[in-house]
Amino acid sequence: MQVAVVTFDGFNELDSFIASALINRCRKDGLEAFITTPTPVVTSMNGVEVTGQRPVEFVTEADVVLIGSGVKARDVVADDRLISRLLLDPSRQLIGAQCSGALVLARLGLLDGMPACTDMKSRPFVEACDVTVLDAPFHAEGNIATAGGCLASQYLATWVITRMLGEDAARDVIGYVAPVGENQETVERAMRAVHAGEVALR
Repeated sequence: MQVAVVTFDGFNELDSFIASALINRCRKDGLEAFITTPTPVVTSMNGVEVTGQRPVEFVTEADVVLIGSGVKARDVVADDRLISRLLLDPSRQLIGAQCSGALVLARLGLLDGMPACTDMKSRPFVEACDVTVLDAPFHAEGNIATAGGCLASQYLATWVITRMLGEDAARDVIGYVAPVGENQETVERAMRAVHAGEVALR
C-alpha cells in the first residue's frame, strides 16, 4: 500500500513531513509514504531543499494521494501542464488535500458539490472556486478528504491509516508520537476530528 505525498515547490514542511512521517510508522504493516515531486528537487517556503522520492507520475499507481500545500499553490493550479500530470481516480484511490492543496482538488474537479477545509489565507481562493469552506479541521466524503491548518496534517494521516489499516493502527501511531503525558487526549482528539469530519457519510 503506497502513499504519494505530493510536494510542490514552495511547500509547507509541516504538511508534507508530518503526514509522511506518521504514515511511515506503518511500514511494517505494509503502508508506506513517499515524498512525490514534479521536479527532482523542490524547495520549501523556508528554503529547505528536498529531493523527491518519487516523480509526480507516481500518483497514478499510488493507493493514496495527499496533496500538500505551499506558498505557490495558485501557481500550481494555473499550470495546465503540471495539473495534467495529476491523474487521480477517487473510485480506487484515497485522495486528501492539506490547506491550499484544496485548490488543486478544486482545479481537478474533485470537490464538485462537496465542502472543504483549508487554511485562513487560502479560504478566499478556495471559495472563489465555488467550494464551501468549513470552519473545521477535517472533512471527508467517500474517498476524498481535506484538512485545514498545518497541524491538521495529523488528521489526514489518521484518516489514511484508519482507512487502510484500521482504527487500532491509527491509535497506536498517534499515541506513540503524542507529547508525553498527553497520549490519550491526543489520540482521542485525532479520532474525534476524523469521525466528526466523516459524519456526512453516515
